[in-house]
Amino acid sequence: MAQRVSESPLEDAGERTLYVGRDRPIRISAGHRILHHDGKCSRPHGHNYEITVKVVGELREEGWVVDKGDITSVISEWDHRFLLEDGDPLVEAFEESGDSDALVVLDAPPTAEVMSAILERRLADELPENVSEVAVQVSETSELCGGASF
Repeated sequence: MAQRVSESPLEDAGERTLYVGRDRPIRISAGHRILHHDGKCSRPHGHNYEITVKVVGELREEGWVVDKGDITSVISEWDHRFLLEDGDPLVEAFEESGDSDALVVLDAPPTAEVMSAILERRLADELPENVSEVAVQVSETSELCGGASF
């Protein structure tokens, strides 16, 4: 006979935390360049980024804070794209070549720190109202990770 629990975990559960990618990060491949950098990062190049997301909020009727797919759909918009800062001459080159659909233009340099801040804001705007906190870490290499600490 099945054991039945009469208490609903949805009632008075308080805020819960969902981690997506904590032990196995979300991976995207993207190109970028840091236009005003004095070193080799000023050249167009790419990375296999690893992204981790932390979401805090109240449990929904479905039993979760958010659907993982809602998170990955926002992040995947940058997969196999080229990230450039507005005003970079390469923006015009992409547009003239007919490849503007492969381009993401940011208002700031496409560093891991900026990427994490933009993804946090985008996710906060896209996710349901039960979410109270979003934090994102973006690892550009095994040596470089930008974003919120968690």
